[in-house]
Amino acid sequence: MSENKLTIARVAGRIGAEIGGVDLAEPLEEQTVATIRAALLEHKVVFFRAQRLDHGSQIAFARQFGELTHAHPHEDAPPEAFPQILTIDPDRYAHKYGEDYRQEYRKRQYSYFAGWHTDVTAAVNPPAASILRAETVPEFGGDTQWTNLVAAYQGLSSPLQRLAESLRAVHRFRIPTDGESKLSRRINDNLLIAEHPVVRVHPETGERALFVNPGFTDHIVGLNAVESRRVLDLFYEHLTRPEYIVRFRWRAGDVAFWDNRATAHLAPTDLDHLNVQRTLHRVTLIGDRPVGVDGRESELIAGRPFLAESAVVAS
Repeated sequence: MSENKLTIARVAGRIGAEIGGVDLAEPLEEQTVATIRAALLEHKVVFFRAQRLDHGSQIAFARQFGELTHAHPHEDAPPEAFPQILTIDPDRYAHKYGEDYRQEYRKRQYSYFAGWHTDVTAAVNPPAASILRAETVPEFGGDTQWTNLVAAYQGLSSPLQRLAESLRAVHRFRIPTDGESKLSRRINDNLLIAEHPVVRVHPETGERALFVNPGFTDHIVGLNAVESRRVLDLFYEHLTRPEYIVRFRWRAGDVAFWDNRATAHLAPTDLDHLNVQRTLHRVTLIGDRPVGVDGRESELIAGRPFLAESAVVAS
């Protein structure tokens, strides 16, 4: 594919661009890969419409941008022969964890189904980027939203920027009080906890990003419980302001590619009452340890780095 056919169109004021004129199922020229990477760094999330990817070609596309992780730190049954693929489908998780899993996620704000989050920040090296492909989506609803954490940091007042830069926070998968459920046993048997800077310096652009999220951030180190919750709530309210956000309406074949070091996103919550099918597939690129403004790296508290091999302990 010649690069002059590639188009990049911004879709929101501070985040997001749609890239056209490229077939992701085919090997890309080196310059095309560089152009997509530059667009990703600038716009934080890029979208490709009407692609014809399957598991194999999605993995091949992603590998042009870096090494891939295992599907997920808690995933023990990825698609056969494709251990990098995480299939996101409510029916699949209801079968795996029981019909009440949706209530558990809503009540305890678990990971990637409900609530704003940056992918797998409970790991000491959260993914550098994520690539999500839509296989089956409903005719309406099911939109995903992303927020620009660099713009959110820049939008803080100078005193709050300095405060955030001085803080570190513990991230973890939240553990249910009901230790008997399949989901809670899986989480408890595969603890994943890390301490990250509240402001991370992007390893490629040098930009500073507000690196906390409601899905995984547990508390701020050194503050009491009340102080931690109020400071985090202030940051959460700020980073989810509409001016930092883009909303994407999915169609089958669409692909979203986001910089996980500079964004958080919100999975849809408007379909639980409807009997509709929504199946998407995600791969993630291996990330490095976040580094704070002071040059200090993130620290592992429990678990292992998130890499290509599975570390799941079966319940």
